[in-house]
Amino acid sequence: MRTLQIDDRLFDYLQAHAVREHPAQTALRAATAGHPHAGMQIGADQGQLMALLVKLLGARRTIEVGTFTGYSALTVALALPDDGRVLACDINDDYTRIGRPFWAQAGVAHKIELVLAPARDTLDARLAAGEAAAYDFAFIDADKVNYDVYYERCLSLVRPGGLIALDNTLWSGAVARPAEDADTAALHALNRKLRDDARIDLALLTVGDGLSLARKR
Repeated sequence: MRTLQIDDRLFDYLQAHAVREHPAQTALRAATAGHPHAGMQIGADQGQLMALLVKLLGARRTIEVGTFTGYSALTVALALPDDGRVLACDINDDYTRIGRPFWAQAGVAHKIELVLAPARDTLDARLAAGEAAAYDFAFIDADKVNYDVYYERCLSLVRPGGLIALDNTLWSGAVARPAEDADTAALHALNRKLRDDARIDLALLTVGDGLSLARKR
């Protein structure tokens, strides 16, 4: 069978019957809804999946590459124990500023270390500081042309048995067609690489815009 097609009625049913959110998550989604780039935010159903994965891993140290207005960071922080931490990498203070009050509202601001700098530099600095294999989970949702860079850094930073989640790997279906732009070409190459990468176990889920899960062996 093919994956079930989600129409508006079924999507509304999903939201009503399967999605659980902290009030701060709901409020942050509402605050982001009118943003010109609101489509960059993950859905509540994807967030709930990520939170479950983080709990199943027993994660304490996590990485996020691409924070936008902070919904995914908030979601992961809520799933972590009180001593858990999210290293949130972004370059846009205007976007991330939207989410920070909601992190505080949920009581998880102390779990989120936001670093406003190119993610490659941040991740390289953590590797240089001896943090290889020190993280349990990583979520990559940033500029697509650098996904492979972020993937390789995160693969070094995540422990064996840890998980990397990569967003937008179906790219609205564009990956099934010849690439006409740099983002699609990058995702084409990355998906082939993930398929053949013996360092990981892989699942590509039809959640949101495509979510690849890579478990480090």
